[in-house]
Amino acid sequence: MPVLQKPPVILFIFILFLIMSSPLSGQEIKIGKEFDKLILQLINDGFEKEKIEQLFSSENVFFNPEGVSQFFIHSESSLNYDQFTSKKSIDNALKYIEDHKNALDQAQKIYGVDKTIITAILLVETRLGTYLGKRTVINTLSTMAALTDEVLRERIWSAIPDKKKPKKQTFLKKVEERTKWGYEELKALITYSEQQGLAPDSIKGSYAGAMGVSQFMPSNALKLAKDGNNDGKIDLFTHADAIFSVANYLKHHGWKPGIARQRQHEVLFTYNHSNYYVDTLLKISDKLKG
Repeated sequence: MPVLQKPPVILFIFILFLIMSSPLSGQEIKIGKEFDKLILQLINDGFEKEKIEQLFSSENVFFNPEGVSQFFIHSESSLNYDQFTSKKSIDNALKYIEDHKNALDQAQKIYGVDKTIITAILLVETRLGTYLGKRTVINTLSTMAALTDEVLRERIWSAIPDKKKPKKQTFLKKVEERTKWGYEELKALITYSEQQGLAPDSIKGSYAGAMGVSQFMPSNALKLAKDGNNDGKIDLFTHADAIFSVANYLKHHGWKPGIARQRQHEVLFTYNHSNYYVDTLLKISDKLKG
């Protein structure tokens, strides 16, 4: 039987070099280069190369682990929805109905959605437009869409405070569910912004990428938002457009004048999948009618 010879040292060095220089190592993704694959994906999906490259070269567009990490620790049950049924909140909502009477009355007439329900949604979502969110939406959605990369996922994981970290498997499952969603919403944001003549890197919103007085996700803005003030564009940061958009959204999902309470609950649940949220909307509506 022949004696096996040890491979020369130079072979080990060569193999080590190949491993270290391998482009498969996600650790080589440098700060500021996290969206390179995403840019190529958008271009391959038909977006104009020059516009996409210009957009992602903006100093306002960047990978945002601190912001997106909030998405994975948010708990609907921890929110205090009862604050919106207080006397102060209801008084503010009544004043809002008075101040925006024309838009609310028209929306109610055209779409068949009670103005107290529209107002209740705007109250809970953005405190009637006074709290719109401070995160740049394109950063939120681009960061979420880029999490197909393992190392970028680890950056998000590291950004979650230890005391709030979910189980790793729970985190990874949510990432898996939300990367494709984030990419689709990103495409919708870019398309919506282009159609309405908006700069996508200037739009602010929630930790999850919802935007405007009505807190629409970009895909809903693209499909269901309406021009409520007839100025030729849809701007969800204006009250009339937000009011008409909420009404159209609810009609699209099955709201009709005189529908039963249970059916109201089902339609409102499509806006936010939380029974606590929906119950609060209905309580607010009752108080506004009362």
